[in-house]
Amino acid sequence: MNDNELWSPIWHNGSVSNRQAFALAPASLTDALYESVRRRIINEELKPGEKVTEARLTSEYGVARPTAKACVERLVVVGLLRRSAHKTAVVPELSQRDIVDLFLSRETVESAAVRILAREARVPEPASRAQRALETATSGGNYEEIVAADIAFHAALVRGTASERLSRMHELILGEVELTMGLFSAHKAASRESIPAEHAAILAAILAGDEDAAGARLSEHLHAARTRVLALASNSQS
Repeated sequence: MNDNELWSPIWHNGSVSNRQAFALAPASLTDALYESVRRRIINEELKPGEKVTEARLTSEYGVARPTAKACVERLVVVGLLRRSAHKTAVVPELSQRDIVDLFLSRETVESAAVRILAREARVPEPASRAQRALETATSGGNYEEIVAADIAFHAALVRGTASERLSRMHELILGEVELTMGLFSAHKAASRESIPAEHAAILAAILAGDEDAAGARLSEHLHAARTRVLALASNSQS
């Protein structure tokens, strides 16, 4: 098989067999591999502490070693894999201290973003689309779509500021944000309508041009999420 084709691993009674999933142009192969491995990490098919090597991805997906290497490096950059010097990359095991620090970083960046948007009384259209997608997914009870829409909403707010550096800082932690959602299923611990309602309150404050209210609603939203994640993490580690 050449490197224009991606193979997807299928598990049968603990063993791995390969079948062709789809063919790709070379330019999109790394993206497709990244997305597949990312989903496996978020969905806990790859467990915390599990090793993810270039050789493993080459074997499981039938891709060339440079493609696997690029994928691993990208996952490390966004925090979905962790690797110290000269060590194998592993799926992170997030401690409570990690979670607190992650939410501190997240609030710092996202609070700045909503204040900038409120100054202009402007909600980016991608954020509005993500909010509608979240409401639809929430009504249907589709957990994976709820998580995707939630991530898209927050990313759209930061990107909507048109600040390249603020966006880059946010992108560096988005992988770990997704990881907390996957590992601890925090959305399942929230009431069905609470997250869309909290998002709506943030958007309303932005449209009203109220920087302080936008920052406050964002902080309340993230503090509630942090409380859920920490409680779930404590239960899983006890």
